[in-house]
Amino acid sequence: MASHIGRRKFLATLGGAAAWPLAARAQQAGKQPTIGFLGSTTPLVESQRVAAFVQRLRQLGWIEGHNLAIEYRWAEGRNERFAEIAPEFVRLKVDLIVTLGTVAVLAAKQATSVIPIVFAGASDPIGSGLVASLAQPGGNVTGLSGQVVDTASKRLELLREVLPGLRRLAILANVANPGIVADMREVQATARMVGLEATTFEIRHAEEIAPVFEALKDRVDALYVAPDPLLNTNRIRINTLALGARLPTMHGLREYVETGGLMSYGPSIVDQYRRAAELVDKILRGAKPGDIPVEQPTKFDLVINLTTAKALGLTIPEPFLLRADEVIE
Repeated sequence: MASHIGRRKFLATLGGAAAWPLAARAQQAGKQPTIGFLGSTTPLVESQRVAAFVQRLRQLGWIEGHNLAIEYRWAEGRNERFAEIAPEFVRLKVDLIVTLGTVAVLAAKQATSVIPIVFAGASDPIGSGLVASLAQPGGNVTGLSGQVVDTASKRLELLREVLPGLRRLAILANVANPGIVADMREVQATARMVGLEATTFEIRHAEEIAPVFEALKDRVDALYVAPDPLLNTNRIRINTLALGARLPTMHGLREYVETGGLMSYGPSIVDQYRRAAELVDKILRGAKPGDIPVEQPTKFDLVINLTTAKALGLTIPEPFLLRADEVIE
């Protein structure tokens, strides 16, 4: 009987340990809870995102260097880096992984089924196999949907408002990113529906960007750049080449427009990182990622670069400018 009670006590203790908040378990082991931050691009590109994430954590009581450690790693827009960094985080025994984008989350999920993973944005999380459902993700993954596919048609609609004579569209997409393939197909379908002639340029590596602009020279009226870490890392090169070819551009992220792109429309990634910090807080306090519903974007930004518009000889209608969340001059 004594041994039976002892076994019950042991199992209860074991169950209790599993239910401890991550932060408490880390402290019990004599260390601060550690977040592995897997940046999809570079520290420069993601500086505003990191600042928003760290600031929100601080507001929630988690202060980096005090009661929380963050290990930063950067993929620099190269998909193969995700598969190198994720196992490194497992070896470092981080308590939680935070990242952005379908490829990065898949790499983290491949590396661990135990360490919680929070994504600040991923297109089509169900279709990509990141989660079982938005309401009940299951497993060790949760986060915020990037809703990329749902906004692709809206981007094309906005581009046509600024360019009413648009007839020929080029689409630039990194097809090594499964989430972006869905975005690309949505744009292709929308272009067909509204009678545009769309030419798609599929790339997988940065070296393929410049030859694309040689191929599309004098063949198209505008360029749609599918939002992706590889293209974001090379956004200055893309914008320089587009301006040289006198091509108006549409993007999914404001960072492109800050560096010379014409305009962007999409979820605010900075806001997504703030909200990702709130999910991290819940997990550190004991919630299971599989029980935390995947959230949808709530803030979408339309950003226009007037300097680029003038360089292209475009006049943006005043009502359109009034609808913009930000106008860069």
